[in-house]
Amino acid sequence: MKQFIILLASILFSFYSSGQIEYPITERIIVTDTYFDTKVEDPYRWLEDDTSPHVKDWITKQNELTFSYLEQIPERENLKNRLEKLWDYEKIGTPFNEGNYTYFYKNYGLQNQHVLYRKKGDEQEELFIDPNQFSEDGTISLSGTYFSKDGSLLAYSISEGGSDWRKIIVIETENKTMVGDTLLDVKFSGISWNGNKGFYYSSYDKPKNSVLSDKTDRHKLYYHQLNTLQKDDKVIFGHKEKFRYVSGYITKDQNYLVISGSKATSGNNLYIKDMHKENTELIQITYNFESNSYISHNIGSKLYISTNLNAPNKKLIIVDANTPQVENWIDFIPETENVLSLSKGGGFFFAKYFVDANSTVLQYKYDGELVREVEFFGKGNVSGFGGKEEQKEIFYNFSNYITPRSSFKYNVETGES
Repeated sequence: MKQFIILLASILFSFYSSGQIEYPITERIIVTDTYFDTKVEDPYRWLEDDTSPHVKDWITKQNELTFSYLEQIPERENLKNRLEKLWDYEKIGTPFNEGNYTYFYKNYGLQNQHVLYRKKGDEQEELFIDPNQFSEDGTISLSGTYFSKDGSLLAYSISEGGSDWRKIIVIETENKTMVGDTLLDVKFSGISWNGNKGFYYSSYDKPKNSVLSDKTDRHKLYYHQLNTLQKDDKVIFGHKEKFRYVSGYITKDQNYLVISGSKATSGNNLYIKDMHKENTELIQITYNFESNSYISHNIGSKLYISTNLNAPNKKLIIVDANTPQVENWIDFIPETENVLSLSKGGGFFFAKYFVDANSTVLQYKYDGELVREVEFFGKGNVSGFGGKEEQKEIFYNFSNYITPRSSFKYNVETGES
């Protein structure tokens, strides 16, 4: 470690003592705006036009200068080789169950992207999706996977060249054949299946000029029915009132549509709709974007809502879906002096806290009874504890200074790892 620091210091010293660097000239083209009677000059706004040949020429010159300097650093190759050696080891993500398979991500060492594998019972694992094969130059990545409830269908999204605009591809998981057409121009979206008939997703209207710099500020929730055209997808929410971010999902029992609408990166309004009652309207639960509130689970009409409303460290409340307004909320897992992170699996809630730089996990029944504090192999950092209701064994990751990141199987009834 000491040798590495000395090496890095010598590089920095050579950087600052190498003489004058002649940077490409960056023009100042004054644009003046007036805000509340105050004039504000912006001399570099021309750089925001990513379609401009002038901007592209400026970027090319900046890159030429940067790499002409970096390529002269003699220690650069040594650093590259050392980092490659440190990173070259097998990495396996937390397993998860979908349908008849257990899925997990694996990287043999220096692969650009983790590969998705699966196995059925004690059978040999098989490669399911390898994002490294999406393109020869590695610029297409796997950005999200969303299985239907029975695991027979998968909608996965891909990003081209690091773009926020995604494509969504649907396949049958058993034989990996495509279903319907690829959805295009989807941005900032999850996917929630409605049985096996279709799914909800969110996006903006595609910009007319630049997808990088044109303004996109009206997010909308859509519903796509399989084997229909994307242009026929129905707008579910966001067409009447403007929201910056919108998301929607069906609860696991398929009884309720839950929608979240935000106008900034923090604070949302929460809505719910009963899917089994005809001509029902959305019921608004929270107002004025004054909290981050999300429905974590439901049993019939009983809703479990994770919220930071009047609880900065978060808490879990319960309320009836027919009268879900804030005045009817009842604390289920109250706020503590530590921040709550919630997950559920195997018919239990798992309340995760970070206490004195170590993870503490408490297991609760759905009636509020504390089952146990989960025991680990020493103090460390924990993630996971998510799974389906019927699973009796779920997975989590554990690591500390002497234990590398490892996956464990946890029995929800016995508490044994």
